[in-house]
Amino acid sequence: MNGTRVKQDRRIDRTVSSLRKALTELILEKHYDLITVQDIIDRANVGRSTFYTHFRDKEDVLIGDWKRILGFFVESINFEYAGKTRFVPVRELMLHLKEFHALYRALVRSGKAERLFATGTSYLANGIEVKIAAFAGPETQPSVPPAVSAHFVALQIFGLLKWWLDHNMPYSPEEMDEMFHTLVAPGIVDALKSSERADVKAQASHGQPPRGFHQHNN
Repeated sequence: MNGTRVKQDRRIDRTVSSLRKALTELILEKHYDLITVQDIIDRANVGRSTFYTHFRDKEDVLIGDWKRILGFFVESINFEYAGKTRFVPVRELMLHLKEFHALYRALVRSGKAERLFATGTSYLANGIEVKIAAFAGPETQPSVPPAVSAHFVALQIFGLLKWWLDHNMPYSPEEMDEMFHTLVAPGIVDALKSSERADVKAQASHGQPPRGFHQHNN
């Protein structure tokens, strides 16, 4: 039974991969707006019903693949290392996207790059916020709200990534990774620190006077 399920899963993975590959090839060949679902299924050699089993439309193929890549990226972020060493895998993301620079240029020409980056920023920010909240724990309130820090980090990642791609990748992924952490790490370390207001609230809940507060007995 399990063997049958594994085979089905592999078949689904191969089908989905072939559809993604087909769209990528077509984007390199012609304007995105001119690509039809029929073009994709002809290139992937699958049936129309098979396509709609997995995707709503061609946009779903494009955005879904993008989110899949970013999902792996978010999983690798580790705020435990913030301020100590690299904690965001910028190098790995850029190494991956370096192979798709021609695709990026084609998406720019088709007017789809901005949409991808906007979607990516939002998706990444949501994932990073969850990571920050888990790192801080339920009883700690970071000095900067997790949602704000997450949006900041996501913007910095995509800002540098866009600049790098638009300027034909003048620095290596390793150099960009180092520059990212030089610019971003100090602020994130401060943002993750427990806020003074949270410390005051925690101490009060335990019947302790806040730090710096002196009680005077008459």
